[in-house]
Amino acid sequence: MTNKTLQHLRQNITSVYMGNSTAVDRLLICLLARGHILIEDVPGTGKTVLASALARSLEGDFARIQCTPDLLPSDITGVTVYDRETQEFQFKPGPIFNNIVVADEINRTTPRTQSALLEAMNEETVSIDGTTHQLPRPFMVIATQNPYEFEGTYTLPENQLDRFLMRFGLGYPAPGDETRIVNQQPARTTLRSLEPVIDSDAVIELQARTDEVKLDESLVEYVLQLATATREHDDLLVGISPRGSIALAQAARGTAMLDGRDYCVPEDVVSNVLPVCAHRIISKTALHDGDTTTTRRIMQQVLETITSPT
Repeated sequence: MTNKTLQHLRQNITSVYMGNSTAVDRLLICLLARGHILIEDVPGTGKTVLASALARSLEGDFARIQCTPDLLPSDITGVTVYDRETQEFQFKPGPIFNNIVVADEINRTTPRTQSALLEAMNEETVSIDGTTHQLPRPFMVIATQNPYEFEGTYTLPENQLDRFLMRFGLGYPAPGDETRIVNQQPARTTLRSLEPVIDSDAVIELQARTDEVKLDESLVEYVLQLATATREHDDLLVGISPRGSIALAQAARGTAMLDGRDYCVPEDVVSNVLPVCAHRIISKTALHDGDTTTTRRIMQQVLETITSPT
């Protein structure tokens, strides 16, 4: 039943998003692993459509934040206002208080506003005026961004990047897929009528079952070897942190769960190394911390030098 539920969810998303199928799987892996996701690519490749398709497929609360240079932290988290009738201060929650939050073009807003997401993504809480507010469960941030070379973008700080379980691009669709997109224009048609196929309680149960997926000690050791290799690499200033090791292990569990298994195999780790780890390391020669061209190359080299378990 679990695998059937996940496949039904996947089919619901692909009925709208007709591009990279691997991206759909990674989105679902992040959902199972309780992770957040950063999708980076040029405008018009379907980033928002993919994020919105997942959000609309879940029977929960959904909010989309259009990030702009004048967006304030309180526009995301909410504000405390004085009610004249009750003569008390009342908290008005912002869009972060939803199950799925799509932060569209996150790197077009200022670093100060970007940082408003840090506590929410890490602790699933928001602290305002000395009071800590619990966010709903499940909770997931799906952020999209344009390449840094585009005008009007800000570099995401490394501590912000580290909160995303995965970061990847979509690429352009295959000719056959693009033909379907042009003919059907799903963003204007199918997406609006997309119905949820799974409720919040079911998602929480799937996440709990993902935590129970067995990760053999040999695979744990493999994850640690990869992390250690990046920390000792001559071309890197910063290697994979313990949070990164945990993220890679959890992504492997999510991959196994999506594949209908209650145990991990080496490929579950290998297939996730680049999207999970490349944005967490910093090269000595990169133009900026968010440049993954160099770090992906280095991460691939590390992956090829460490023999995976059999």
